[in-house]
Amino acid sequence: MAPTGDTSIALLGSTGSIGTQTLEVVRAERDRYRIVSLAAWRSVDLLVAQANEFRPDAVAIIDPSLRSEVVARLPDGIEVLAGESALAELPQRADVTVNAVVGFAGLPVTVATLEAGKRLALANKESLIAGGPVVQPLRSTPGAELIPVDSEHCAIHQCLRSGVTDANGCTERVDRLVLTASGGPFRGRTKSDLESVSLQEALNHPTWSMGPKITVDSSTLMNKGLEVIEAHELFGVDYDDIEVVVHPQSIVHSMVDFSDGTTIAQLSMPDMRLPIGYALAYPDRIATAFGRIDWANVGRLDFEAPDTETFPCLGLAYAAGRMGGSAPAWLNAANEVAVQAFLDSKLSWVGIAEVLEECLEQHDGTKATSIEVVVDVDRRSREVATSIVNSRG
Repeated sequence: MAPTGDTSIALLGSTGSIGTQTLEVVRAERDRYRIVSLAAWRSVDLLVAQANEFRPDAVAIIDPSLRSEVVARLPDGIEVLAGESALAELPQRADVTVNAVVGFAGLPVTVATLEAGKRLALANKESLIAGGPVVQPLRSTPGAELIPVDSEHCAIHQCLRSGVTDANGCTERVDRLVLTASGGPFRGRTKSDLESVSLQEALNHPTWSMGPKITVDSSTLMNKGLEVIEAHELFGVDYDDIEVVVHPQSIVHSMVDFSDGTTIAQLSMPDMRLPIGYALAYPDRIATAFGRIDWANVGRLDFEAPDTETFPCLGLAYAAGRMGGSAPAWLNAANEVAVQAFLDSKLSWVGIAEVLEECLEQHDGTKATSIEVVVDVDRRSREVATSIVNSRG
């Protein structure tokens, strides 16, 4: 594919679910977008295949031990970077950076993109959850623009465009944000039902195809809890005015209630290429329809309150958000440790919430005053969470 589009894209996390779907959007809109850089952690085969197709100016393999293999398999003219430092360098070379890096490792991408005064298409919610107090000032950098890629926050972003804005562009007359949740694979199950669920069951999401970490988070409702924190950071709405409802069809992606009783919702079939395309094109829209609804076959749309007793992770996220400071970073790091332990068969599914609750009780109230502080909080939380996991045998 020849790089023909006018808008240059740095796609970091190109081999994951969001990364590969971003490339599908670029294929569909190739006259509009061109990939100028790709980055992956260790997936050499797929990264090389992507680079050979899209011919970017540069690629990065974050594991430096794999650089020589990547170099040997790419044609001359493609620069090959290695190491985590590349995550902060590549955003400076593109008009738009898609941050599809998984987990806390995506924070440097968010910081570097905003500092460079570029558009950030953010699919890495951990950047705002863990680093919100540090990231927020960077959003005022001249030229910097943050457009959310998470389907729920993209939906809210679209709904808010229908509201009244003040002189600073802030939306007024918003009463409540309503985040929808599919309920995951265990919706309707009781706590006792979930004592011995398997990894395969947890990874069997009913409506979305995602990576293992976010799929497990969806099964525990921690993903929705993290999205509540992200919504607070993105839109400046108090936690008391952010509600979660379970919507198993995953067609209504989120809603905004306004002061006059109006509710604006964004609907589409579950397809992450829609919010990706929205983030790339904003304030315009792409010409390719992803997730278009066949209304005659929708049938019904159901909504119900989440079961926070069976799924306590949602309540833990609200608690960490209200604690503020570095508490969301602490919870996020602990969750990454607990989920990885579950993926490695070292922790039960119900043990994830138990580890998080015990770990959150040990948060010391550190303020998130700098990137260095956030990184240190992340490190210490991982140590505490690992110790708790190991103590459980």
